[in-house]
Amino acid sequence: MSTGTRPLESARSLLFVPGSRPDRFAKAAASGADLVIIDLEDAVAPQDKEEARENAAAWLARGNAAVVRINAPGTPWHDADLSVAAAALAPVMVPKAEDAAVLSDLARRAADCPLIPLIETATGVERAAEICAVPGTVRAAFGNVDLAGQLGVAPDDHIALGYARSRLVSASAAAGIAAPIDGVTTAIRDADALAADLAHARRLGFTAKLCVHPGQVEQVGVAFAPTEEERRWARAILDAQQSLAVVDGQMVDRPVIERARRILATDGD
Repeated sequence: MSTGTRPLESARSLLFVPGSRPDRFAKAAASGADLVIIDLEDAVAPQDKEEARENAAAWLARGNAAVVRINAPGTPWHDADLSVAAAALAPVMVPKAEDAAVLSDLARRAADCPLIPLIETATGVERAAEICAVPGTVRAAFGNVDLAGQLGVAPDDHIALGYARSRLVSASAAAGIAAPIDGVTTAIRDADALAADLAHARRLGFTAKLCVHPGQVEQVGVAFAPTEEERRWARAILDAQQSLAVVDGQMVDRPVIERARRILATDGD
C-alpha cells in the first residue's frame, strides 16, 4: 500500500501533524517524511474535532496522501473520523488498540483501508499477537507515552518499556506483517536523545519511528536505512548462497540469506 514517498510497509519516518492545523499539512508533506499522519486524536481539542475532521477530508479529497489517526472506538468522534478515512481509502491509525474483535469490526467497516493499530496500553501489549493478526492490519505502532503513563514510568526509559517493545516486534513477526513503528521522542530538539532512541529501537527490531517534529525526519530516515557495511555483507551473502559457504566467518544458511535479502529490499536494491 503506497501512501507517500514509501509504501506503508517499508516507511521509516511517519510525521504527525495536527488536524486542526491545515496550514501545516503541506509543510509536513514537504518535510521528507515517508508518510504524514493527520492527527484527529491527541493533538486536537474536543471543540476542534469537527473542524479537524473537515480539514483532513479536504486534504485527502484533493488527492493528497496521508494516514489518518482517528479517535478511539467508543468516543463520540470515532465513526465520523473513520468515514473520512474510508472515503479516501486512507490508512487508519487506531489508538488504544487492545481488542481484536473491535479492530476486526473496524476493518469490516473500512474494508479497503490498511490498519495501523497503535498499541499504547498494558492490555494492548498483552494482546499484541491477537491484534497484529487481525486481517487488514498492515503494521503496528508503539505508543510509548501513553503506556508509560499507565505504567508509571518515564516514556524514554528503555529498560522499563523494553518488554512491551519486544513483545510488539515478536507479535508482528508471528502475524507475518511488517516490523513495527517505534513511538515518539518527545525531546524534539535533542539529537542525542533521538539517536539513542533510534539505536535502541533498531536493535530490538523496529524499522520505523513516529515523529512529532519535521526536524526529526532526516535523522530517523538515516538511522533505519541499511549501513554501507550491511549492504556489503548482504551482497556477499547472496553471492555465496548457491552453495554451502562461509562469509566473514559466518555460515551461510537460509535464515542468513533471508536477512540479507531483507536488508537489500529495504534499501530498494
